[in-house]
Amino acid sequence: MNQRRRYLQAAVCGLHTLPGFAGAQTAQRVYRVGVLRLGEAPESPSDVQVQGIPNALRNLGYVSGRNLWLDQRWSGGDRDHLAAIAREMVGARMDVIVAVGTLAAQAAKSATSTIPIIVYGNFDPVAIGLVSNLARPGANVTGVLIAPDGTLAGKRLELLKLVVPQARRIALLMPDEPSFRYQLQEMRDAAAVLAVELIVVDVRAADYGSAFTTIAAARASALVVGSHQFFVRDRKHIIELAAKHRLPAMYEWREQVIDGGLMTYSTSLAGRHEQVASYVDRILKGSAPGDLPVDRPTKFELVINLKTARALGLTLPQTLLLRADEVIQ
Repeated sequence: MNQRRRYLQAAVCGLHTLPGFAGAQTAQRVYRVGVLRLGEAPESPSDVQVQGIPNALRNLGYVSGRNLWLDQRWSGGDRDHLAAIAREMVGARMDVIVAVGTLAAQAAKSATSTIPIIVYGNFDPVAIGLVSNLARPGANVTGVLIAPDGTLAGKRLELLKLVVPQARRIALLMPDEPSFRYQLQEMRDAAAVLAVELIVVDVRAADYGSAFTTIAAARASALVVGSHQFFVRDRKHIIELAAKHRLPAMYEWREQVIDGGLMTYSTSLAGRHEQVASYVDRILKGSAPGDLPVDRPTKFELVINLKTARALGLTLPQTLLLRADEVIQ
């Protein structure tokens, strides 16, 4: 494990090596919560992906070093290592495992049938066999989803087309992950309705330079950045490349638009983290995960960065601006 990874796990996750942790164990019970993810940890320990769930748990009274041992782990993109980490968490007798993304969810479910699991992400947990149904998931798994039905991919393409109505080719940036096929199919269905040619571009080994070279060669007029934790982690680099190539781009989260992306349509990332923390809290207080319905969001936000639009030379439709929940000047 490299030095940066050690720092992230010690400073952010509140492991037992922190001062005062041993004393805290004698004062009150210390709950053990694991957060399992594919990919590399963000460079900054203050990144929203690192701090989101810990902050939400802290708001509910779970404080690392006092009554919480929070072990956040990234697999470095290695799927075999992801499975090994899941087994390590089971061996550490976690009280709850939060599995972020399809592959992490599948790894956690394969590793244990007894420890409660909260799956979190943009997928259909019934279709991929994680739960029996959404209302009563059964067994040891429940979930918090990013979209109510499907993945919002089609709606995002529709909104982007309003910004670039003349576009005949729109690129989709997608990760090298089989589970992304659900988003891809929704995007293809929407593209057919909108009479748009969808240029599908895989990102392999975080090689965004090559991906944007492919997009430029295909003469795409706009870009949808797929919903994936890799693209949230690497958002600043993607936003810079989109600006360099003068591509209007649709993103997954408000945080990406705050950092300079053009627009997003989604639920609240902070709100989803709060819901994950709420389910952790309910399970730690005795609720059975299989009795907790898989949570689906009901509120969505259209966020537009007007400064980015001006830099791209775009004149946004007034009707779209009026629809926006937030316009960043």
